[in-house]
Amino acid sequence: MNKNTTPKPASGQDAAAYYQPLFAPKTVAIVGASSSKEIIGNTFLRRIKDYGFKGDIYPIHPKADEINGFKAYPSLAETPKPVDYCYIAVGAAQVPDLVESGQGRIKFAHVISSGFGEVSEGVALQNQLVETAHKNNCRIIGPNSLGLYSPRGGITFVEESSKELGPVGIISQSGGLGTDIVARGQRRGVRFSGLVSVGNCADIGPTELLDFYLADPETKVIGAYLEQVKEGRKFFETLKASQGSKPVVILKGGRTEQGSRAAASHTGALAGNEQVWLALSKQTGCILADTLDEFLDILLAFQNLEPRTDRPSDRITLFGNGGGTSVLASDFYARRGLSIPPFDSKTVDALRALQLPPGTSIDNPVDAPVGTLRQEEGAIAEKIMDAVYAHSKPDALVMHLNMAAFRGRTPPSVMENLLQAAFRIQEKYPGQAHFLLALRSEGDPETEEIKRRFRKIALESNVPVFDELSNAAVALAALKFYETFKRDHVKA
Repeated sequence: MNKNTTPKPASGQDAAAYYQPLFAPKTVAIVGASSSKEIIGNTFLRRIKDYGFKGDIYPIHPKADEINGFKAYPSLAETPKPVDYCYIAVGAAQVPDLVESGQGRIKFAHVISSGFGEVSEGVALQNQLVETAHKNNCRIIGPNSLGLYSPRGGITFVEESSKELGPVGIISQSGGLGTDIVARGQRRGVRFSGLVSVGNCADIGPTELLDFYLADPETKVIGAYLEQVKEGRKFFETLKASQGSKPVVILKGGRTEQGSRAAASHTGALAGNEQVWLALSKQTGCILADTLDEFLDILLAFQNLEPRTDRPSDRITLFGNGGGTSVLASDFYARRGLSIPPFDSKTVDALRALQLPPGTSIDNPVDAPVGTLRQEEGAIAEKIMDAVYAHSKPDALVMHLNMAAFRGRTPPSVMENLLQAAFRIQEKYPGQAHFLLALRSEGDPETEEIKRRFRKIALESNVPVFDELSNAAVALAALKFYETFKRDHVKA
C-alpha cells in the first residue's frame, strides 16, 4: 500500500471497470452487526443472504466468533481476502479508525452512520474520514447513507426488492427516498441496474456515479434524486459531453428557497437555484421531474420506449372509454405541449366505414364505450387502431381503459383481447408510434388485482403502463423534450 496515493476518480469508459467491485462485489464486510441482538448491520447481512449474494461475507466483530451463521473476524485487516464492499454502521467517531484498520484492503466503504457533515460538529470528522480513506486507497460512499441496491451483484438494502437486472440506474441523496424509488418503481414495472444511496457525498458523489452509468452497458436510462452537487461545473460538463447519449432524469430537491433550507438541514449543504437547473436542462437535455410519481413515470417510459431523433413525439391520439376523461386529458396534454389534432378526412372515413355503435367518437380522442370495445370480443380495437395508424400516423397512441366500467359487464378475456389487439398493431407498424397504456381503477381490491395482471402482460410486451392519462402525458412530454434535444443539438 502506498500511503501517499489518493485514489483517482474514474471517468469515461474507465468508470465501468472502476466501479465493478462496488456493483458486483466478490467480498463484503459488515461492521456493525451484533452477536446477541438484531441491529442495522444484522439486518443488512440477512437481506443480502436472503437476496442471494454469491460472494464471501465477513462480519467484523472484536469478540464474536460467529454472527448470523457467518464466521466473524476481529478486524478488517484479518479477513481472508481483501474487501470489495464494506458496509459500516457504527458510531461516527469510530469510523475513521475502522477504515484505517483495513490497511489498504478495502476498495469501497459505504458509511451508513450519521453525525458527519450534515451537522456542524461533524464536518471535521467527515474531512478526517475522507483523508484517512484516500491515504489507504479506499473510496467512501456516504456517510449518512442507507446502502446499495445492485441486482447484478446480489446486494440490497431494500426489503423485497426485485432480483431482475434492469436498465434504470439511480443515484439518490436520500436513503429513504431511494427505498421509495425501488419499492414504488418496481410496482410500476421499473427495473433497476443499480441504486446508490450517496448521503453526504463526502467523497464519491453524483458526478462520478453519472460517469459510471453513462459507461455502464447495463444502464439505458439514468435517474437522480439530488439535493446538492458540490462539483457543479464538472457535473454540467459531464452531462454536456454525453450529448444526451442516455436520458438523464433529475428529481431535484431544494430548487426553491424553502426547499433549499430543507436540503441544507438534511445533507448539510446548500442546494442550487431554480433557474440554474432549468438552464442545465435546456443546455444538456436532462429532464427535470417535480414529484416522485413524475420521476418514476418518466423512467418507466424511457425504460420501455425507444426515443426517436427524427420525429419528436408531438401528435398524440387518445383511444379508450371515458368521454369526460378524454376532455380533461386534452387540456392536460395541451398544457404539457402535446398536440391531440383532429383526424383528417381519410382517417374519419376509415373509422366511419367500421360502422361502430352509436355513442362512439370517430375523431381524436376516440371515445369508445364499453359496448363498443367488447364488439368482436375486443378485436374491434385492432380495426380502430389500424385505421388510425394507416391514415393519421400519430407519433404516439395512448390507450386508456376505465377498468371499473368493464367489471360485471365484460369477461376479463375481452380486456386481454384489447391488449393483444394493440400489440399486434405495434408489430404491424413497427416504430411508427409510441404505444402507452393507462389502466384506470377506482382502487377496489378485485379491480386492482386484475390491473396487476394486465400490467404484467403489457410490460412483458415492453409497453409502459400508467395509472391515469395525465401520468402518460408527463412521460410523453419528457420523451418529446429529449427527442427534440437530440434532434436539434446532437450532430449526426
